[in-house]
Order: sequence, then structure tokens, then C-alpha cells
Amino acid sequence: MLTLDDLKTGPYDTILVAMVDMQGRLMGKRFTVQNFLEAGHAETHCCNYLLATDLEMATPDGYAATSWEQGYGDYVMTPDLSTLRPVPWLDGTAMVLCDVTDHHTHTPVPHSPREMLKAQVARAKAMGLTPMMATEIEFFLFEKSYDDIRRGGFRDLAPLVGYNQDYNLFQSSREEHVMRPIRNHLVAAGVPVENSKGEAETGQEELNIRYADAVACADHHTIAKQAIKEIADAEGHAATFLPKWRADKVGSAAHVHQSMFRDGANAFHDPSKPRAMSDLMGSYVAGLMRYTPDLTAFLAPYVNSYKRFLPGTFAPTKIAWSVDNRTAGYRLVGEDTKGVRIECRIPGSDINPYLACAAQLAAGLKGIEDGLTCPDPVTGDVYGMEDVADIPNTLRSATETLRTSAMLRDAFGDGVIDHYTRAAEVEQEAFDAAVTDWEVARGFERA
Repeated sequence: MLTLDDLKTGPYDTILVAMVDMQGRLMGKRFTVQNFLEAGHAETHCCNYLLATDLEMATPDGYAATSWEQGYGDYVMTPDLSTLRPVPWLDGTAMVLCDVTDHHTHTPVPHSPREMLKAQVARAKAMGLTPMMATEIEFFLFEKSYDDIRRGGFRDLAPLVGYNQDYNLFQSSREEHVMRPIRNHLVAAGVPVENSKGEAETGQEELNIRYADAVACADHHTIAKQAIKEIADAEGHAATFLPKWRADKVGSAAHVHQSMFRDGANAFHDPSKPRAMSDLMGSYVAGLMRYTPDLTAFLAPYVNSYKRFLPGTFAPTKIAWSVDNRTAGYRLVGEDTKGVRIECRIPGSDINPYLACAAQLAAGLKGIEDGLTCPDPVTGDVYGMEDVADIPNTLRSATETLRTSAMLRDAFGDGVIDHYTRAAEVEQEAFDAAVTDWEVARGFERA
């Protein structure tokens, strides 16, 4: 990590001043180092539409926070100097992440993803707890570049390797010209990468990052995703975090590992309890289980997200927890050890990690506050269990549970939940208006 003094003497001429948008992307400006040291380190401004847009950067209506009627004014981006770091894959470049405040009131913007997560961390802190999290990032690498694929109409996509490469060191060696700089550059940027591996599909990779406090975890995830895209692009390849890029291919996930620390120790660990799972952990998991439908829109934010939820694909379809069982929505990891934790396997690779982590914290903390009792774990193949509740399987149904969630409204406020409900509606409306290749091929002649 860097200090302002490091910028005065270091090899930097460009500073990326970045905020996180609703989709989990880094948005911002490139400062000269001189101007950043003079003024940019204190604040800069951005258009408030950055927190009221979609993947296409359109300006959909229906948001109370900002609109054409209100003139699309400014937000203030305030650099969090504790996140100042080198960007080794870009020459002479450093980066800082920002918090977002209202230009007029100078109060935090409540629907800013980083603020939403920080609010839940503060809620846990008031209970004497520190949320610790880690993410696994899955993605596909392709032979061609983004530009070539775009010019080709996103057709004839060829992964960088030719067959399932799960744990396969020979196959993943063919991707090392991309993966090696990803690992090493991220470590040099202060992102504690542990390892990468071939995943369970053709051309699929996974990057594992060491656990950290919840905000740092989301920061690491977001920076890693940016690095993966930029490094792959520099090598002439494309990386995609689309959860389901082809119907006959397994999708990409972003599993989230969670625990709570108290006084520097894992508060989920109690060696006197079965599986070393403390009562606190039991209530947290019970909260996750009870409120999974409420928070699914934050774990699967797009229409495509739900195409991944299929039996026999390692993507869960049921709201259940189990011990080291990859067919369940939640998997207990580290049974009978000090590292005992819960892994949420529902999120896809398209998540905004701040929103996904914040929503899960809200549910787990509610379980602790209400003293919920954890149900018994399930065993066996969860996919076929008809007596176990389903995860919402469309964005439309997840949007309705988000809209009506009293738990999330209490945790984040009505304005925030209305804002993200509208975001989900915008995505659904865009899909409903589209004419797909499937429809044309199916009905062009025969209809």
C-alpha cells in the first residue's frame, strides 16, 4: 500500500480515482500525480447518474435519487487513502477507492454500494463483531480479444483451452501467460491472492483471495475483476464474468465465505459444540436461510444470472445448508476447526461484491439479533429434495421478494431498497423488450 509521500518520490504519474457503481465496476478519473497531491486526494466530483444507470450506461427513469427532472447533478468522491495502492499492470499508475457523498449535504449516499456494506459492518461492530469474508472469483478466458469478439457479434466464441480443466495443471499452463501476471500483479497491488486453478469447464479459471474484513474483501474482489479484464485484454484475450455464456456450459460463480471475529478470534468457533459451530454461528446461518429469497436479487442481479441455477452443475437450486456438500446453497467449511465458516454458493460471477456481502450480513445479523435457531443440516443430493425450498429462479420473482422485504428495508432503508428494486425492474424490462436469436430461429418460418 502507498502513502501520499510515496507519490512524491515514486515512479507514478497517473492516479486512478475510482468509485464503485451499482454493477460493481470501477468508475472515475485519471489524475496527474501533481494535481492529485494538490487537491484530488481530498475530493473530486462525478455525475450522480453513475449510481442510477444500467450495464449499458443508460439513464432509465423511475429513480427517486436522481433524474432528468432533477438535472443529474454531482456527487462528491472522497478518496479513502487507506486503499491507495500501485497498479503494477499499468505503467506509472496508482489507484485509490472513494466513498461517495452528496454534493449539497456532504452526507454519505445511502445507495452507494460501498456505503451499504460499511453500514452493515458498523451494525456488526456495535455488537462487538468484525465480519470477515473471502470470495472465489470464477471466469472464462477466450482466444480472441474483446474487440474481435464484439465485431464478430459475440458469435463463435472459442475458450482459450479445449476441454474441462478442473485442477488440471497441464491445461492451465496454457493460460499462464494471463494467469501468472494476474496473480503477481494483484499481490503487488496489495490484493492477497492465494492461488488460481483451472475450474470445471472448458476455458474456466478460478482466483482465490485470502479472507479479510468485509469492506477490504469487496475492495479486493472489485480490483481483481478489473485487473483480470485489463491483463487479459493486454494479452489479446477476453475474460468474461457473465455467469452463463452458453446453455451447454457450466456457469461461473463467486462463492462468499463468511465468519465473525471477536477480539481477534473466530466467534463462529466453539469447540464444545457439534462441528465446533458456535450458537452465534448457528443464528447467523439461520438468518441466511430464512432471508435467502429476500436477498437473492443482490446475489443474482441480472436475467442471465438465473440461467446458472441447474441441478448437477455445482450451482445450487435449494435453500439448505450442509456440511462440506457442494449441492447445497450454503456449505459449512472447516468443520471442527478454528477456521469454521459458512460458504454461500448462490452468487454468480456477475455480483457486485459490496451488495452481495452487505445483504448477507444484513440477513445473518438479523438472525443473531432475533436469536434464530439453526435448522439441522441436510445430507445427500440436495438437488432432488422436494421438501426443501427453492432459491428464486427468475429475476422477476427475486425482484418481488426484494420489494417486499421488511428485513432489508429495516437494514438499509426504504429509499435504498426502492432504488435497487428499480434497478432490477430496468434489467427485466430491457430483456422483455429484446428479440432473441432463439425466437427468430424457432418461429421465423414455422410460426
